[in-house]
Amino acid sequence: MRHRSRIALLSLTLPLAALLAMPAHSQEIVDSWRYLLRRPADGWRRADFDDSDWLQGNGGFGMFDTPGARVGTTWATNSIWLRKTFPLSSIPAKPALFIHHDEDAEVFINGQNVATLKGFSTKYEIVPIPDDKRGALRTGDNVMAVHCRQTGGGQFIDVHLIDSENPPTLPAPKRSTKPFQSELITTWGESVTAENAWTEYPRPQLRRPQWQCLNGHWDYAVTAEEQTETPDQWSGKILVPFCLESRLGGVQRLLAGNEALWYRRTFRVESPGERLLLNFEAVDYRCEVRVNGKLVGRHQGGNTPFALDITAAVRDGDNELVVRVEDETEEFQLRGKQTLNARGIWYTQVSGIWQTVWLESAPATYIADVTLLPRAQSGQLEVAIETGGAEQTATLEVAVRSGDTVVARGVGKPGESKLTVIIPEQHRKLWSPNSPHLYDLDIRLVGADGKPLDAIESYAGLRDVGKVKDADGHWRFTLNGKPHFHWGPLDQGWWPDGLLTPPSDEAMLFDIQWLKQAGFNMIRKHIKVEPRRYYYHCDRLGMMLWQDHVSGGPNPPWTRLAPDPRDADWPDDHHQQFMVELERMIDELESHPSIVVWVPFNEAWGQHRTVEVGQWTSRRDPSRLVNVASGGNFWPAGDVVDAHAYPHPSFPFQRGEGGRFDNYIKVMGEFGGHGLPVDGHLWDLNRRNWGYGGLPKDKAEYRERYLTSLRMLNELRAQGIAAGVYTQTTDVEGEINGLMTYDRKVIKIPAEELAKLHRVLFE
Repeated sequence: MRHRSRIALLSLTLPLAALLAMPAHSQEIVDSWRYLLRRPADGWRRADFDDSDWLQGNGGFGMFDTPGARVGTTWATNSIWLRKTFPLSSIPAKPALFIHHDEDAEVFINGQNVATLKGFSTKYEIVPIPDDKRGALRTGDNVMAVHCRQTGGGQFIDVHLIDSENPPTLPAPKRSTKPFQSELITTWGESVTAENAWTEYPRPQLRRPQWQCLNGHWDYAVTAEEQTETPDQWSGKILVPFCLESRLGGVQRLLAGNEALWYRRTFRVESPGERLLLNFEAVDYRCEVRVNGKLVGRHQGGNTPFALDITAAVRDGDNELVVRVEDETEEFQLRGKQTLNARGIWYTQVSGIWQTVWLESAPATYIADVTLLPRAQSGQLEVAIETGGAEQTATLEVAVRSGDTVVARGVGKPGESKLTVIIPEQHRKLWSPNSPHLYDLDIRLVGADGKPLDAIESYAGLRDVGKVKDADGHWRFTLNGKPHFHWGPLDQGWWPDGLLTPPSDEAMLFDIQWLKQAGFNMIRKHIKVEPRRYYYHCDRLGMMLWQDHVSGGPNPPWTRLAPDPRDADWPDDHHQQFMVELERMIDELESHPSIVVWVPFNEAWGQHRTVEVGQWTSRRDPSRLVNVASGGNFWPAGDVVDAHAYPHPSFPFQRGEGGRFDNYIKVMGEFGGHGLPVDGHLWDLNRRNWGYGGLPKDKAEYRERYLTSLRMLNELRAQGIAAGVYTQTTDVEGEINGLMTYDRKVIKIPAEELAKLHRVLFE
């Protein structure tokens, strides 16, 4: 934030706290404005100007991090034009403007200029209206017109007509309930209906045939947080699995931290079997679930699946399902890129159900989870299961198929929940980006009487992840014992129509396939856990993944890779929830061969107890490498030291003095971010659309910047850098630094051309 002197005309300043402590004046505070972000037609200052087609918003206007601001509507462009009507029952004896401006502002009342202010303020100030301009005021309705422009740093504008001897108490700003509503939509989003919304089986590594998709239209309502009883009135329909704020959900409403979001639908059950499981792939953030009025479970954490056994609550025929959700979005809540104030690298909040909801029939004793641990060099595959339902002694049986051929079998001991099968050498095919072979698994649980209790289908890839020093003493990633340079994009996984939810499985698959065609062998999945089918597609297509944990909470000072870093101070209960959600993510995804690196922290976002978290992650999953803090404050934990630099890559080798980095793989965890606006494909034409290093003058310059970054990365590779992560796959909201537009309709550099350019990194 800037700290420079301001220049203003005829101003008297008072601290805002002192002003708010003064007695309220009878003058009405009008916070409702019409506004425009592009230069209006001539005459916009006049009282009789027709502003009916201008946007509507509540004051003030600006960015939340501007000192002294009370923001009702986000403003992030260089200029804004405002108009409002305010009443005067009488002309104040000493009229003044009560104004906070950042930066230059012009104020007109009934068409006459009453103030021209230069520079910026950091708090509300009283600016008397000169005697020769008081004639602009009249009893009855008055029209105030304002133009404010800014050139850098924070920005804010709010102004009221007051009696300078009796300033008013300003109310808290009224936050809009509507997110920004962009016209941008993907081709897949255009085809979404209640009948085809995410109908694919959601759990590819544990498949049963008996299931029912509950996506589609549900009733919804928003109530005060205090309300705990199911609403009597419902506001309308929402399309599950798309969130409350998304275009595809059909509502586009922001949920406040003091509100609750309710869902309701019915489902039909006929002869449900011995157990009926209700599965939620993801609900943001805290929810409770009721079936036929009975509480069947609660869950906290917005990014991973959970299942509830609802057998005791269902009945044959129609059943009512109600879900109540709370979502504060910020504070210690793990939220990733979501924010209450979407701007810059922070995006529209996501509330409620945002992945598939489904029912599953299971036997009395059933396989609840399966974990697959491969050992490529020996051909071993460890299969471990967890069971649910009734407890009984059972035997685990596994058959491994390669195509139609059974290549290995294993039978465990009665009562043991895991076994190891060995794939014979002649049938041993290792998983890699160039040859992503997957084995199909038939897994059975057999009772003491020899009768099958449960049977599922799964799959596994045979591969090992490790690290090795090359001939020059540089640490490199290995896959199946061979060095691999990791080259991939930073991938946010956001969509203009579904926000965190891809519009369809086909849309999600498109991103992975395109990146593969463009010559990337890795994706850094950034601050998001995707639907489980995403990882299935990466497994079968041969795309390695760095998987970030979802961030949240307070940050320490960001010192990057400098010595003597600090951690943020997290209370025990919030740290415990962080670890619970980290464990859930690893537990859910650890069987996917595509995942090769865990990333607990990004930059300094919520970075705390770094060594403890890093050591825990390495112990929890020793089969993968750990990049404990990508671009963040470096602590001696995990396997990787990771630098971020924009726009072009550079690594601070000098900060490794004394051998600090000697035992770690050195990577460029983020760089690039070269922006290119594409007309007709911007999320918001009126906001400041940006890329790192400023925007190029044309597409040729954009391509040249990309080539420069690629050349510099290759030079760093020769100096020991083992991976590069380019920002980013797509544009996201105001970030226009993607390799394709946010709606995926325009490719900025063709995949075939990128693939040729990228070959230099593997020579």
